[in-house]
Amino acid sequence: MRVLFAGAPGIGHLFPLVPLARALRGLGHEVAVTSMDGGEAVAASGLPYLPLAPGVDWRSEIREAGRVRRPELLRRVVASNSADREAFVPLAALVNTVVADATVELAARWRPDLVVYEYLFPAALLAAASLGVPAVQHDLGVARTPALRALMLAEMADAFARHGVRRLPEDVPTLDLCPPSLAAGGQRYGWPMRPVSYNGEVALPESLAAPADRPRVAVTLGTVPPKLDGLTRIERVVAAAARVDADFVLATGDLDLGALGPLPANVRPYGWVPWRALLDTCTAAVHHGGGSTALGALDAGLPQLLLPDGSDRFVTADAVRERGAGLSATAAEIDPELLNRLIADPALARAAREVRAEIAAMPAPDSLEPALTGLAGTRI
Repeated sequence: MRVLFAGAPGIGHLFPLVPLARALRGLGHEVAVTSMDGGEAVAASGLPYLPLAPGVDWRSEIREAGRVRRPELLRRVVASNSADREAFVPLAALVNTVVADATVELAARWRPDLVVYEYLFPAALLAAASLGVPAVQHDLGVARTPALRALMLAEMADAFARHGVRRLPEDVPTLDLCPPSLAAGGQRYGWPMRPVSYNGEVALPESLAAPADRPRVAVTLGTVPPKLDGLTRIERVVAAAARVDADFVLATGDLDLGALGPLPANVRPYGWVPWRALLDTCTAAVHHGGGSTALGALDAGLPQLLLPDGSDRFVTADAVRERGAGLSATAAEIDPELLNRLIADPALARAAREVRAEIAAMPAPDSLEPALTGLAGTRI
């Protein structure tokens, strides 16, 4: 079976696809990953990477589509920092329309038996439909996506028709990574699959691999948020951490922290480190609310403080908070008392461990192989 994986060009969209792709490759199937400019980082996983529509920039195209075609949606996106998903996903659909022909052409050349795509990249669903092969949507976290998919497909109806697809494929099999107790309103759908972290190929530094002699807190703001809103939240975390009896590890990538000045003795920046491996050495986590980041902390059974700023990160933060497995706060609310509660509240730790058990009971990626080969009509 040949399986083409596709997603929007971002680590948070492509890295979650890696565990299933690797699992299928390990079972003897041929796999490849495709995305637009900016998706090249996934190639470090060792999976074949097929660049799509070189020169087309995802974010620039979204802004241009909003400015020219849907200014009312762009205003809502800007005002909410993309948290208004009903405004954002139609603009993302317009970008998918821009690369629809290139996606169909790439798929036609590679000839997959099955297409697996994440929900912000339905151009891959169009490609599958045009070739007459099945497609599976790979969700990324706790956000419920059927209504959002319907919005995107409505925007892309002309592109589907242009490629001979007259009936929109709205009933798409979906891989759901959300732990059962975090699904909003109990809304479960599709095939459950255990969220397995992939954080790149960098090893955990030896200084962090050793057990800590007091509570250790992992801190990240992901790859995108700091570029948009600066250091405000990380500055507040650092200031509060100085008055907490714990060590704080800043996993902030290539973010320039110079503007923060000298850091407290219990706060150390480490650049890029594997998030899930770091969590195994920690007592708690502080982060921006990215879906994979939150699922990694839940998989580790750690309480977490989420500092959402936009996109679907408020959805994730609300789900974790309502489950009792973490806290959610604004930058202004970050103080030593909040961090101490994160570290020491037994109810938070207990709920996080309960969700860890739920995740462990979910089907592993490789267990989905029979269903996927059956969908593709392939028997290995």
